[in-house]
Amino acid sequence: MVRVRFAPSPTGHLHVGALRTALFNWLFARHHHGTFVLRIEDTDVARSSEEMSRSILEALNWVGLDWDEGPIYQSQRFEIYRRAARTLVDRGLAYYCFCSPEEIEKRRQETQARGEHWKYDRHCLNLSEEEKHALRERGVAAAIRFLVPEGVTEFDDLVHGYISVDHKNLEDFVLLRGDGFPTYHLSVVVDDIDTGITHVIRGDDHISNTPKQILLYRALGAPVPQFAHLPLILGPDRKKLSKRHGDTSVLNFRDKGYLPLAFFNFMAQLSWSPGNEEKIYSIEEMVREFSLERISKGSPVFDLNKLEWLNSRLINEMPIAELIAQLRPWLEKDGLWSDELLASRRSWFEQLVNLTRSRSRTLVDLSGMIAPFISDRFSYDPEAVRKHLLNGELDRVLPLLEDDFQKLENFSASEIERTLRERAEKEGIKAAILIHALRVLVLGRAVSPGLFEVLELMGREKTLARMGKLSEVREMIEH
Repeated sequence: MVRVRFAPSPTGHLHVGALRTALFNWLFARHHHGTFVLRIEDTDVARSSEEMSRSILEALNWVGLDWDEGPIYQSQRFEIYRRAARTLVDRGLAYYCFCSPEEIEKRRQETQARGEHWKYDRHCLNLSEEEKHALRERGVAAAIRFLVPEGVTEFDDLVHGYISVDHKNLEDFVLLRGDGFPTYHLSVVVDDIDTGITHVIRGDDHISNTPKQILLYRALGAPVPQFAHLPLILGPDRKKLSKRHGDTSVLNFRDKGYLPLAFFNFMAQLSWSPGNEEKIYSIEEMVREFSLERISKGSPVFDLNKLEWLNSRLINEMPIAELIAQLRPWLEKDGLWSDELLASRRSWFEQLVNLTRSRSRTLVDLSGMIAPFISDRFSYDPEAVRKHLLNGELDRVLPLLEDDFQKLENFSASEIERTLRERAEKEGIKAAILIHALRVLVLGRAVSPGLFEVLELMGREKTLARMGKLSEVREMIEH
């Protein structure tokens, strides 16, 4: 049975690179009816925090990635790692190293000064028991190093293909530091063995770690899992995605109003394609189509424009009831939600959401677009006011148009449009001037869905009240 793991470090929020790794592991497990294990690599006690652990779980839950086992916390397994390291020493596969960082640095500089390549020189490999005892008596802390054997490590990466590393290029790496804390190599291998991991799917910045870890699996008498290393994600400048490209934490995208399914689709298609990049896939479809063989070796570019396009499409295509369920927390946050929106005003509210979603890229946009229909607490775009409300003709024509609207028997989009165009023609003013002015007065912005449909949903009373605020809105901007 397939068993995979996702193992983030709780030293910060979950970022998009790590999420892509989690997502591919999850899809692979679900496709093969396998097991997805969640492991929290919190061995760096000083930098890890419970807050970040909770944030990581929150991000995974938002995207929709559930786990079958875990979370397993490495900080609760230190003694297991120490026991494994001592076992390797007892078998002659590792040894105690008493060299201080300062001593190692001195020898490294001397070696490089001679123009030679440095790797740890096995200074402590052949220390006698008496010498080791004397060092301990002096209080010198001992690390444990793995004894790299002669030879070559070969493996078939499921993305990159055949890889071979000569052990001459590997130094005897540390398994357990002098303070008793395990290194990354030891803890991940011990955990992978204990949880029966069959496939390790991770970023290709870990390729250089793989030969060392393969040696450890074998030294500990365990089967070696298969490896698949994913290409790193690039920013728009085609450099490795980092903080300089903006906030790339997963929860940041949630807080900006992206839909989980849109974000799932976007992340899944960074290095992998289910076939049609124009389609928004359901989770079930992606699980069915997923395969490691279709992962590209080339580094994908994190393109926010594509994410916005996917999100906008999903907002416009998803069933209205589902969209309202996703939108509700944003309306609640903005103080716009009331239970009557789904009770006595349900039909009107569904029409409103259906109208305004056509101009919305995110749930934040959609909530902002809806706000003026529900509340008078909305802001006016200063630039839109300056551009569309300073025409002196408005002082003369708008009161006349108000009177026309007041007399309408049926305040419908078609009647509103007919009345506005007739008044514009009668007063010798372009209809567009009135349309833009009304849009800003009623919604506070220069861009919206069709104005006449907007006014119909806004209702006569609210429309007329805002039309009468021309002078007031102008004064807001002046001050």
